[in-house]
Amino acid sequence: MQKNEQGEKRRHDLIIENRKILKATGVLDVEGFDGTKVFAMLDGIAFTVGGKGLKVTNFSAESGDLRIEGEIDYVTYTADLSRRAGILSRIFR
Repeated sequence: MQKNEQGEKRRHDLIIENRKILKATGVLDVEGFDGTKVFAMLDGIAFTVGGKGLKVTNFSAESGDLRIEGEIDYVTYTADLSRRAGILSRIFR
């Protein structure tokens, strides 16, 4: 888990524009994606973006910036990372 100089968790922000564009900061990794879901990691927590026609149009692990375009239906967070591994293995067989 990455922490800043003060030992705090890395800050993240999500901005959704008209349910068509999602901009996120503080993203550590994009674990996988298809046209209906994008799985990404923040500092100790995972999040999923769901919708239709989703595309990761920009991701920089160095800056932590992520941009997703498509029809965004939902965003969910989960701290149970062991459960995520099972979901990812089923989706990306």
